[in-house]
Amino acid sequence: MTWQPDYRHVLDAANNRRPARLPLYEHNINVDFIALTRPIEIPRIGASEAVWQQFFDVFCDFWKSKTYDCLSFEGCVTSILPDSGALLGGRPGPIQSWEDFRAYPWDDLPRIYWDRYEPAFRALSVKLPPGMKAIGGIGNGVFEIVQDLVGYEYLGLMQYDDPELFGAIFSKVGDLMKTIWREFLQRHSDAYAVCRFGDDLGFKSATLLAPETIVEHIVPQYRRIVTMIRSAGKPFLLHSCGKIFPVMEEMIAIGINAKHSNEDQIAPFEEWIRLYGDRIALFGGIDVNDLCLHTPDDVFEKVLERGALFRNMARGFALGSGNSIPEYVPGACFDAMVAAAQELRIRDAAV
Repeated sequence: MTWQPDYRHVLDAANNRRPARLPLYEHNINVDFIALTRPIEIPRIGASEAVWQQFFDVFCDFWKSKTYDCLSFEGCVTSILPDSGALLGGRPGPIQSWEDFRAYPWDDLPRIYWDRYEPAFRALSVKLPPGMKAIGGIGNGVFEIVQDLVGYEYLGLMQYDDPELFGAIFSKVGDLMKTIWREFLQRHSDAYAVCRFGDDLGFKSATLLAPETIVEHIVPQYRRIVTMIRSAGKPFLLHSCGKIFPVMEEMIAIGINAKHSNEDQIAPFEEWIRLYGDRIALFGGIDVNDLCLHTPDDVFEKVLERGALFRNMARGFALGSGNSIPEYVPGACFDAMVAAAQELRIRDAAV
């Protein structure tokens, strides 16, 4: 089929307006998943803009071939942090004391970030197909970066043993994010329809920190970034896994435009729409388990049914997985989800 991307449909959805054509959305489609059908690999650290352009030739073509209006791409802050890796668990991060905090090379981090990702963002701007824009920007949120610098288990001890240091790290990470985001908006916002970061604040039954801790230490840092993004004329989408209902009102109050990530074992997607759909957009809706555990025919029928329901319930809705597309999702089931979205578009056009 001939497909002409039009990012304005995603923009309408993100601003909680009903788009004329149902858009697809993914937080991420794993490069290893794409590589199952075409040769592609992420460029190595220090790759030139020309190498990144070769990557985006394939990457952009994949998203377009699956009838997306926008693709997702971000450069993650945790990938440039010296002695990083604690976010993955099993080890302390490089900051465990005031001495570590003061010695950490905070002032060098924006330069390190742009040395790594400027060629990628420039290449993306060149290679985006006509009508298509990106979603994302500066990857990782406040909590993920803090975890990478301290370690989740060690962060809990620090909150008890040295609450002043605990708070200072969140503020410093907020400073870092604001500096990098400001530069991004000046350099590359034209290539992006929607700005986003992912910050997993919860798991299936609760938030990972006490709600009051999130409100005191994380929400103020979010507010700084979201305010700046929206002042630049861009909607902001928060991707956060987990049962974060206890802090959703605070997230809405700071100005997020849209929310993504859902699992049926936490709550049915229609509950998110019922609680928040009059104020923000909700993206996703299809549990990743459904894509992994059912036949393509069953996926098609379920997405057709659920997608129609969500489209009718929510003003701002873009259909996709509730999390992302890892390499282990069967390709035929992913294609079945896309085909169901295409059928819903046809039915809309026929009305």
